[in-house]
Amino acid sequence: MNSNSLSPLHEVNMLAKLADIKEEHYHQLVTLSTIIELLVEKGIVTRAEIETKAAELNSFISPPPYPMA
Repeated sequence: MNSNSLSPLHEVNMLAKLADIKEEHYHQLVTLSTIIELLVEKGIVTRAEIETKAAELNSFISPPPYPMA
């Protein structure tokens, strides 16, 4: 057996972990979207302010060293 190959069980476990991460990411995104919508509805911030701040924070992040899909 090649030392670089993964066992089928290990591959299944990795895929299950990936699915868990994706589900958690989805729930975090829904929560964040809800908070943003409530802040906008209550007049605490505007969408333009959120977009401006997001662009500002994004400018601090360097591109990842790997390709993004």
